[in-house]
Amino acid sequence: MELRSNAPDGPIQDSWDNHRFNMKLVNPSNKRKYDVIVVGSGLAGASAAATMAELGYNVKCFTFHDSPRRAHSIAAQGGINAAKNYQNDGDSIYRLFYDTVKGGDFRSREANVYRLAQISVNIIDQCAAQGVPFAREYGGMLSNRSFGGAQVSRTFYARGQTGQQLLLGAYQALSRQISLGKVEMFTKCEMMDVVLVDGQARGIVTRDLNTGEISSHAGHAVVLATGGYSTAFYLSTNAMNCNVMAAFRAHRKGAAFANPCYTQIHPTCIPVSGDHQSKLTLMSESLRNDGRVWVPKKANDTRAPGDIPEGERDYYLERKYPSFGNLAPRDISSRAAKEVCDEGRGVGPSGFGVYLDFADAIGRVGEDTIRERYGNLFDMYERITGENPYKRPMRIYPAPHYTMGGLWVDYNLMSTIDGLHVIGEANFSDHGANRLGASALMQGLADGYFVLPYTIGNYLASAKLDPVGNDHTAFAEAEAQVAARMQRLLDINGTRSVDSFHKELGRLMWEKCGMARTEAGLKEALVEIPKIRERFWKDVRVLGSGESLNQSLEKAARVADFMEFAELMCHDALDRDESCGAHFRTEHQTDDGEAKRNDEKYSYVAAWEYQGEGNAPKLHKEQLDFEYVKLAQRSYK
Repeated sequence: MELRSNAPDGPIQDSWDNHRFNMKLVNPSNKRKYDVIVVGSGLAGASAAATMAELGYNVKCFTFHDSPRRAHSIAAQGGINAAKNYQNDGDSIYRLFYDTVKGGDFRSREANVYRLAQISVNIIDQCAAQGVPFAREYGGMLSNRSFGGAQVSRTFYARGQTGQQLLLGAYQALSRQISLGKVEMFTKCEMMDVVLVDGQARGIVTRDLNTGEISSHAGHAVVLATGGYSTAFYLSTNAMNCNVMAAFRAHRKGAAFANPCYTQIHPTCIPVSGDHQSKLTLMSESLRNDGRVWVPKKANDTRAPGDIPEGERDYYLERKYPSFGNLAPRDISSRAAKEVCDEGRGVGPSGFGVYLDFADAIGRVGEDTIRERYGNLFDMYERITGENPYKRPMRIYPAPHYTMGGLWVDYNLMSTIDGLHVIGEANFSDHGANRLGASALMQGLADGYFVLPYTIGNYLASAKLDPVGNDHTAFAEAEAQVAARMQRLLDINGTRSVDSFHKELGRLMWEKCGMARTEAGLKEALVEIPKIRERFWKDVRVLGSGESLNQSLEKAARVADFMEFAELMCHDALDRDESCGAHFRTEHQTDDGEAKRNDEKYSYVAAWEYQGEGNAPKLHKEQLDFEYVKLAQRSYK
């Protein structure tokens, strides 16, 4: 396996423009001859499918939801970054580029990050033209707010519903192409495998979630826009259906998986309330613009928050990181919350919580202004907890959220499998070891609207693509393998539910490969995960049949992949014997408890090659060179 980034030479500010000019083009009449398969209909998938259809390609788009509007992108609440500098506060394309590389703790590819910052300014114009109701200032200009890891206000937002509103914009564009017959939409349809012909991705095998029918779809290229994998921890802020199956199926076929241990723990989530929970609820990072994070100075202080005087409160983020305060990056803020809770100063029934207090902001700008900025988020918090956050501080605690790791892609967003392109959260390319808030929506739309439509055309114009239909033997073989795997799950007929195994795996991953990792803990996990997997394949009970709607079977197939993928995460975390960003090895920290990198040995992307079930994966390295951002110890003090 050879990792070639294909990043263009020359000044970074001109790279994308020069690269686009040098790419091969498909003329408009020839675009009608190409069929492109898009798996996923969130922001990345919907924008890519709509844009490629608008260009003239024939697109098939697949989602396991009943509508593209159900994609998890709707859960991204706080905003989308763009270097517009509307606030005239010193922002620029270069500053967004710099903040993103620094925020990712210098573990991302410079060329991709600069392109993302460059394209960000176009995304806002695109979405505003689609009618996305961004917040506006009194004079009509688009409004901005701040997010963690930046000292400028560059985040565009629509109250606490930004992801939903952006997805509606992309969905409208997609629906138009569906009505014109340029996109064929497949709902309630899950990708089970990718099909390779002569080493090229030429289609997928799917299962209809209503009927259980297994079928194949052929095309000239395949695009995966299937999101992240933080439900490996069972409890996460992701929708319960989010999974790693599509990416892992591609990995088994030869796609390198990059940096799987880079999993982000979001600091602003409603704390766990009991074993009954199946997911956790995110409170947007945007709340930290006006909310102040604190805990009591004394351990085991059980007084109500209103009874604790100001002098007995520790506003620990403001104390430790005065330059950024409550808007310190997510990885740093999460570890700081864990630290004070480990000291016995956590709040709430479990002791695993900190306060997010809006009293000062309400006193400064008034309750009506806070309600206008965050009203739906406050309402959601009150419905879940029964507490009024206008009168009493919110209680928050870190939880698994975004995954920076993903399938390895080059500058053209193509994986190590020819013709298999990967976009949005499903790839690894832009965020390094930690994603800055409000950058997920930016990457998904940049990939879908502005990058992939160019680069996939270059691939189609360059590759030798013989005619292939779904009657090719490769499709029949893949269908047979999928059917056999599903039947194997049904035949076990054990005694334990799928969820019980998922919980067991998730608990182990949270403890050994979660917010903090140790060599001993990771080695222990690599011993325990195969045991859990063995028990799963002997004792899981999957009810029903494969010829109908069967959510138990759906879950079982996804958890089966997590059983293998969890090992890959631990291998990656064990190999990376340093701390960087969200990957915190407790053996490697500075005197004041910050992540301590080892740039001499670990300035690389870890890209893992599948070696067969039960075998350790093979590591390949893409060296990272920093020409424009000087390597330095990350500091937000």
